Amino acid sequence: MLRVLLLTLVTLTAFAAENSWDKVRELKTGTELRIIKKGARQPLIGTMDEANDERLIVVIKNEEIAIQKDDIDRIDFRPATKSRVAKETRTTQSDTTQTTPVGPQPKGSQSGPSTSTTTSYSGAPKPDFETIYRRTAK
Repeated sequence: MLRVLLLTLVTLTAFAAENSWDKVRELKTGTELRIIKKGARQPLIGTMDEANDERLIVVIKNEEIAIQKDDIDRIDFRPATKSRVAKETRTTQSDTTQTTPVGPQPKGSQSGPSTSTTTSYSGAPKPDFETIYRRTAK
């Protein structure tokens, strides 16, 4: 019984690894990736070009690089965002009837409620990387 359970667990683990590699293959071209290779000190940061059963092809500093699947420990991707620009609009209302001096007003001046709207744009931060593939021990 224990042997069957162990065999089932190994099969499920292998299936999960293949399933996560399928997710890598489904990533869109241009997706930002962080690749951790076996034994590497620093991860590689690049953009997705394509992936097949044996390798991942990424663009790093305008150069295409093919990395064998067996050399990859982990792949993280940065989820796409709709816009990297955050828009903020503020509307304020004020009533100038309380501060209007008594007497004749200069031509073109008005008293009463007024509305002011300001819009500002700022760069939105990039989303964090999310792990999409992790090599399983064989």
